[in-house]
Amino acid sequence: MGIMDFVKGGVREMMIARPDNVKHLVVYKHPDQNIPMYSQLTVDSDECALFFKDGQYKGYLPAGRHTLQSQNIPFLNNLITSFTGGNVFIAEIFFVKMQPIRGITFGGPLESMEDPILFEFVTPRIFGEFAMVVTDPVRFVIGYFGQAAGSMDNDQTLKWIKDKFFMSVKTVIGQVCVQQQKSLLNLGGMTGDIATAIIARAPSLEEIGVKITDVNLGNISFNADDTTLLREANKERGAARRGVSIASDTARAEQFKLDQKFQQDARYVQQLAGNWNNYAAGSAVMGAGEGMAKGGANTGVAGLGAQMAVGMGMGNMMAGAQQPQGAPPQFVPQHQQAPGGYPPAPAGGGGYPSAPTAAGGKVSCPKCSAAVPMGKFCAECGTPLAAVAAKKFCSGCGSETGTAKFCANCGTPAPGA
Repeated sequence: MGIMDFVKGGVREMMIARPDNVKHLVVYKHPDQNIPMYSQLTVDSDECALFFKDGQYKGYLPAGRHTLQSQNIPFLNNLITSFTGGNVFIAEIFFVKMQPIRGITFGGPLESMEDPILFEFVTPRIFGEFAMVVTDPVRFVIGYFGQAAGSMDNDQTLKWIKDKFFMSVKTVIGQVCVQQQKSLLNLGGMTGDIATAIIARAPSLEEIGVKITDVNLGNISFNADDTTLLREANKERGAARRGVSIASDTARAEQFKLDQKFQQDARYVQQLAGNWNNYAAGSAVMGAGEGMAKGGANTGVAGLGAQMAVGMGMGNMMAGAQQPQGAPPQFVPQHQQAPGGYPPAPAGGGGYPSAPTAAGGKVSCPKCSAAVPMGKFCAECGTPLAAVAAKKFCSGCGSETGTAKFCANCGTPAPGA
């Protein structure tokens, strides 16, 4: 080999850069791991260069031309091999694009997912395109290394990214539906919200150092079976919600009636009855009257008796309210009583009351035992009633006492006892 061949070969090995025919690749790996000292490394303006050794990240170089020597780049000391006397670096160099990649098309069915509202499992199908950019090249290469780094195939790299993208889309769709309380049937009208959410947060892509910059969701659909399943479930849910709404409206109407009745009762109590007891008694009497007007003959003896008892109780209560609460009956000592057990005659005169008669103002005939009005002769047999008039009667209840000192009926002392 001549001197020109050596010079040409040496220059070729000392110049390291991405070839023009692979400018489109997201990741390009330099084929040779033995890098001579003082080699010239050229990094394009839209990429960066990463150095790895034995699968571990060692360093990073930005866009520009760099002379590979340990004095200028300290991390190269970890790459120098002593076998060559310190003249060669051993490293894997990856060129990673850092500018956005647009127009990446995608489409197909997502994995089976549960509708957050209808609780049915379906498989949505989604189509569209997106744009992405590598924000963390080290994380991207570590996640990508060993899968397609040496394949020189951009389609294989983008397929790996698309699979991660689909996982993020599924997660974001579920989150948006839960937040907005909408079914998967409404996905057609939610494409804008879903695209915004994917751009804001795409968890599966963040794991590999990629960020979505733009999303255009063209179509979201279901197969015929899934569509029928969701529609039937939505129909059942609608019927249940209508039933709840009707029951709620009915309950509110009943509550409104009760509130109106309470306010009316409160006004009646304040303005008419005076207190709740009087009003309750009056309401019971009115209710009894309404019941008899509507067919009280069928209410039965027990119901009629209850109505009469309520009415009598109200009458007694009203009578008691009108009469003054008098003092207890005045006790008159016996020595001050007039003959017959009566109190002393009033000072203004007028005499004592006549002697009491039997109950009801009648006496019993000594001959025929008939109860006849008080007089000289029996109205039934004509027997004289003078003997009856001589009989003694209780001053308290009018019962005949005879020679007893106390009335056997009410316990009132007999006159002179």
